[in-house]
Formats: sequence, structure tokens, C-alpha cells
Amino acid sequence: MATRINKYLSEVGYCSRRDADRLIEEGKVTINGKIPEIGTKVEEGDQIEVKGQRIEKSKKQKNIYLAFNKPAGIVCTTNRRVEPDNVIDFIKYPKRIFPIGRLDKPSEGLIFLTNDGDIVNKILRARNNHEKEYIVGVNRPINKDFIQSMSNGVEILDTITRKCSVKQLGPKKFKIVLTQGLNRQIRRMCKSLGYSVRSLKRVRIMNIKLDLPTGKYREFTKEELIELKKLLENSSKTYD
Repeated sequence: MATRINKYLSEVGYCSRRDADRLIEEGKVTINGKIPEIGTKVEEGDQIEVKGQRIEKSKKQKNIYLAFNKPAGIVCTTNRRVEPDNVIDFIKYPKRIFPIGRLDKPSEGLIFLTNDGDIVNKILRARNNHEKEYIVGVNRPINKDFIQSMSNGVEILDTITRKCSVKQLGPKKFKIVLTQGLNRQIRRMCKSLGYSVRSLKRVRIMNIKLDLPTGKYREFTKEELIELKKLLENSSKTYD
């Protein structure tokens, strides 16, 4: 059965579908020696190469699911040539994996890494409304108006952010739970209200909480994975 090339690359654990599309656009993927277009389908027997490396689907790939406490200064990318301080080189996992989503370089905290392309797209798709929780420190004292404004939505990137849960934890610290992932969303929201972020840590993604020292990773527990998959049952695989 024919399979889209980006889906094929995610299923074999090479990269996520989004990263596959990027590689295709950059002309780094070939099918039978020819550079394909996004959406091109591959069939059994086709020879697929990425950056000159032959890619083959193993008979049975064991899915890997890791929780990692990313330190500040590490970049969530698989592009190791462009970013020397990347997450892949940092953790040195023995098998090919890729991060689910992003935490920007100055931020720290929980990020997932996997070789399961389908779960990546289910978690990332904005319409699926999956929660991510952060602890944020800002440069000056916050008040009720700040909390209310953050909760109700802030105008950034030509849109209004979704309503969200925000709770003050200290004079300059708050907790925020988002169900969308706009580029540098929390930093932009704070800036729009006249604040700058001094620290940002993600402490939860869906049902999985951060419980690791900085720079360490672990596999999902059996219970975590079962609950996560239940939460994803009605989630679309298609990404926005």
C-alpha cells in the first residue's frame, strides 16, 4: 500500500512529519534517485534516501518514549550541524529519536522524545487541546490585572491567545496552563503586557509531570503511556 513520504519517514523513526516535509523542501530526500514533492507516495520496493543515506523500514520497530528535563541553553532540534548545543547530542541516546515540539533555548523543563511519528502529530496538533503547564518568573511584580489579562487572552502574532488557567505563585512568579503552542507564546504574552520573562520551566505535558533532575531523562512508565494513549484516542493525527 502506498504511503506518503513524510508518514513513511516518521514511521521508520527517522524524524517527525513536519521535519520530513522540511527535508523534502530542502531537496535532501530522494525516492528512486529523484527528489519528490511534498505529498509524494512511496510503495514497497522504492529506494528512499535522506542526505544520501538509505532508509529502510525494519520489520518491527520498538517505540521509544522518553521524558527529558531540558536545561536552559539546549536547542530542541535534530539539526546537529546547525546547532551544536542540540538535544540529540546532549542526551546521546543510542537509537534515533526526535523531540515532540519545542522549548526555546533559554527555557527549561519537560520535553518528550520519541521515534513514534504518529504520536508526535497527535500531541502537537493545536486543535487537540492538550495541556502544557509552565512556571514562569518575570522581571517585576504581577497583580490581579496581569493574571486576568493572561487568563482571558492576549493579542500576539495577529491573533488572540486562547483563554487559559493562570495562578499567581509569588510576587513575580505564576503558573500557566496552555492548550496551544504559538511561537514563544508565553514570552510574547508577557511582553505584550509590559513584562519580560526571567525564567520559564515546563513542568507538565498532559498527564506526565516533570520529576527529573535537570539534564536527565527517563522512559515513560507503563501507567503513564496507557493514560497518555487514552487521552490521545480521539486526537487527529493530521497536523495544522
